[in-house]
Amino acid sequence: MSENYIDPDKASFAALKALPRDQPVEMLNLVALKETAAYQDGTVATGAEAYANYGRESAPIFQKVGGEIIWSGDPQFMVIGPPDEKWDVAFIARYPTGQAFLDMVYDPEYRAVVHHRQAAVKTSRLIRTKSKDSGKGFG
Repeated sequence: MSENYIDPDKASFAALKALPRDQPVEMLNLVALKETAAYQDGTVATGAEAYANYGRESAPIFQKVGGEIIWSGDPQFMVIGPPDEKWDVAFIARYPTGQAFLDMVYDPEYRAVVHHRQAAVKTSRLIRTKSKDSGKGFG
């Protein structure tokens, strides 16, 4: 993986905030973890341990805004895509509205625990999606 994406840059976050905020959204998360977490204060942990801390400590805030995990899985093999992209964590989080996601991100309690994610993540992808009717075929 050539570039590391941990937090959105200012332009991406501004574009996200410009999207409709009054409808449900699903966020596709793909996360690659560091072998050793990089805590600013020198805390020693694996990336997996730091990400588990993030999950545990952010869960009450995630639930407070109405978030729920609607799918999760263990990535096994890249069938189509760059062979060097390997993901440790994959899940889809649903929020009742786009605003609910922003409420979580701005919540002071969330901001106090997001350092675990930042210490744990080597790179990630976060894709906001909008549900549509599913059928029996592709596309």
